Amino acid sequence: MMILDWKRFLLPYEQAVEELKVKFKSIRSEYRKMGQYSPIEFVTGRVKAMSSIVEKSERRNIPLDRIEEMEDIAGIRIMCQLVDDIEKVVSLIRDRDGKDLKIVYEKDYIENIKESGYRSYHIIVSYRVQTAIGEKEILAEIQVRTLAMNFWATIEHSLNYKFNEQIPEDIKMRLKNSAEAAFLLDKEMSEIKDEIIDSQGMFQQRSSIIADILYRIQDLYSLNISREDLESIENEFWKVKSNKDHAEIEEFKNKLDVMIKNKKS
Repeated sequence: MMILDWKRFLLPYEQAVEELKVKFKSIRSEYRKMGQYSPIEFVTGRVKAMSSIVEKSERRNIPLDRIEEMEDIAGIRIMCQLVDDIEKVVSLIRDRDGKDLKIVYEKDYIENIKESGYRSYHIIVSYRVQTAIGEKEILAEIQVRTLAMNFWATIEHSLNYKFNEQIPEDIKMRLKNSAEAAFLLDKEMSEIKDEIIDSQGMFQQRSSIIADILYRIQDLYSLNISREDLESIENEFWKVKSNKDHAEIEEFKNKLDVMIKNKKS
């Protein structure tokens, strides 16, 4: 692989990362728009830096003309709130196998924890992109983990960089202990997962209804309604909004629906 070819070589990886990020963020948005709890909390992505690709090729004895064999040049991270969410996300990805991506293999570092304490679920996929310079099928690594696992992994990555993959033994032990502490936090959160999911579902539903109400009030401004009536509706909205009664907010939305229907008929 010639140095002058780097930009051209990385283009499909950059496109794949952007497309995959959009796909998984869209899944999260769909859950939230339906007022449901989303197993996907955050999605990030990156293309491996050229220096990191070269270092890994040297470390793994991969010639530069074969670096397409590297599985993590394109990387996607999907963060979940709860450990149980990881399996749900993995199932979502498996459902896409053979459609817009192909699963090459999976690596479960949650059941099979690394010696360092690292936990995550990795899925290597083959993904096809259509670029300005033609069609290209590339490998990408999707990592699925909890927020606590991601925090720990980010710290470990930084320390590995600082110590050139030779972290001192005392820090290694402290890292391993902190990994266990992070997993205990995940387990505690899983114990109250029903309450977490219910509360966040209620919040999403409430946010969705309030958005619907605001759209309806906006519609009323375009209809033949007096300024006094509009002010009365707005005052009632702020009163209802301050109330935590879900049924009352829903009833107010239905009231606006009837009002709009009558004005348009």
